[in-house]
Amino acid sequence: MVFLDTISRSAALFARRLHNQSSHFFVPLCTGLYQLQNTDDIDSRNFKLFPFSSSPYIIKSGLLYTTACDSVESLQEQIELETGTSKIKDSAEIFREWGCSESDISKIFERRPSLRKADTRILQSKLELLSHLGIKSTDLVKMIHCRPRFLNCKLNVWLNERLEYLEVLFGSREVLVKAIVRNPSLLTYDFQNKIKPVIAMYESIGLSKGDLIAVLLSRPTLIPRTSLDDEKIDYIRKTGVSKHSKMYKHVVSLFAISRIDTIREKMMNLEKFGLLEDEILNLMGRSPLILTLSIDKVQRHMTFVLGTMKLSASVVLRNPFLLYFNLETVLKPRFQIACKIEDMELVPQIKGPLLLTALRMSEKRFISVFITCHPENVAEELITTYKNAKCVRRLAESSKKYSSKGFPF
Repeated sequence: MVFLDTISRSAALFARRLHNQSSHFFVPLCTGLYQLQNTDDIDSRNFKLFPFSSSPYIIKSGLLYTTACDSVESLQEQIELETGTSKIKDSAEIFREWGCSESDISKIFERRPSLRKADTRILQSKLELLSHLGIKSTDLVKMIHCRPRFLNCKLNVWLNERLEYLEVLFGSREVLVKAIVRNPSLLTYDFQNKIKPVIAMYESIGLSKGDLIAVLLSRPTLIPRTSLDDEKIDYIRKTGVSKHSKMYKHVVSLFAISRIDTIREKMMNLEKFGLLEDEILNLMGRSPLILTLSIDKVQRHMTFVLGTMKLSASVVLRNPFLLYFNLETVLKPRFQIACKIEDMELVPQIKGPLLLTALRMSEKRFISVFITCHPENVAEELITTYKNAKCVRRLAESSKKYSSKGFPF
């Protein structure tokens, strides 16, 4: 009975420790064991040291004892987890073993703090998947910076079919990895309802495989933002760009990812300065990046070109760079120097076609050709005027309120 008494006391002590854990399962066992000890009809002769199989009570007690021991181990693991002495690795250790430096880990956690408490098993499986693709730790930092929630998304949905399809699309595993680093969401987009239909749509309107790869690499958000309707397709046709032209892929992709309302607003903005719809679309066909310029920027540039420089709107059609160059640091200062040289009757004069050439020059060449070529005292006056003009900023620019509408075009 001494042996049974020892077991029952240990089980009772164990039950008290599990009061807040799994007492609903172990307490009845321990209680039964205690009652077994106090049962009057148990023959003490059955509790001899040898043989244990001679008594059914010892067999039952052994089962209870084994269960208790297993539970003690479980309790010990729980205590280790709570006290921080567990051997289970944390997220930082998983990243470290995967090849990330301390700087990489710091950048990842700074961009996505919730990864500190991520499930290590799931995290490790995702990192192993990325290793299989050939993605390195430096690439992962770029991916997390670009898509902070990337490692919180499911990566195993249609994984094999997705990788096989994308590898055929990009032509090689190396180009695929480059595309994934540029846009990690290629592994998370809806494969059946998003990726395949969008790729098929671009192929149906004449984009070759090479052009499609170039567009996907240059515009990572192409797939989720693409939408083509009859009105957009009609605009693309009116630009007059051939399907064999190098500009075709840019025209198609920019019209596809732009909102139809935004396209209309930008065309109406140019029409206010006397341009016709066909002229505007032809301009967009030759210089499709105009679709990426804000309405405010185009309006300010057109006002300065037509109002201050006294050039016609047709000049802008032939020279789209007038809409791209910075107004405060390029167009205004150089035009002011042109006016200053004309007032001082210096040679060479910056007039006519030479004015457009001067605007397109690099900074160093412009100063050399039109400023430092004059005598020292004149050059000093011109360079002072030029520097002062470049220092002038847009009125109340620092207090301007920016309203974000999401994607800019």
